[in-house]
Amino acid sequence: MIRLMVYQKGGTNDDAHDIFQDGLIIMLEKLDNKEFALTCKFKTFLYCVCEHLWKSILDKRQAATNYLSKRSEPETDKDFTELIDHQIYEEIFRDVFETLDPISKKILNLYWQEVSPQEIAHKLGYTYGYVRKKKCEAQNELTEKVKKHPGYKRIRSTELATREVVH
Repeated sequence: MIRLMVYQKGGTNDDAHDIFQDGLIIMLEKLDNKEFALTCKFKTFLYCVCEHLWKSILDKRQAATNYLSKRSEPETDKDFTELIDHQIYEEIFRDVFETLDPISKKILNLYWQEVSPQEIAHKLGYTYGYVRKKKCEAQNELTEKVKKHPGYKRIRSTELATREVVH
């Protein structure tokens, strides 16, 4: 049943085997939880767990494919305005990033270097929870400041106007 579902969605026998094993592990973890109450057949729940796992793997594969195809796209294929917009976005981001407090900048820089939250906490002398909270706050602050930046607003309004003309 799980194998058929994985096959139908483009997977292999090994994928099906891995998904089934991961699904069983999740089921065991759920069953260990005293508050968990199974309200349907075991196989129905297992199927749903496996289906969700497989869909998340497919989503990750698709995202990776999209990322790699964009990265391999030669710069000459990009429209001149895209290149200019990209440069402006980078400038806006750098400007806004510099307005963050020093701790937020350190934490975000380490995250972007793919340092784990535990390592960041240890390196900077903070708790794991504080590092995660501070990272979220810093990302939200960064996002809001970028959206309020006049250059960003100008580019977005131009993009929206262009879309209206094209469609």
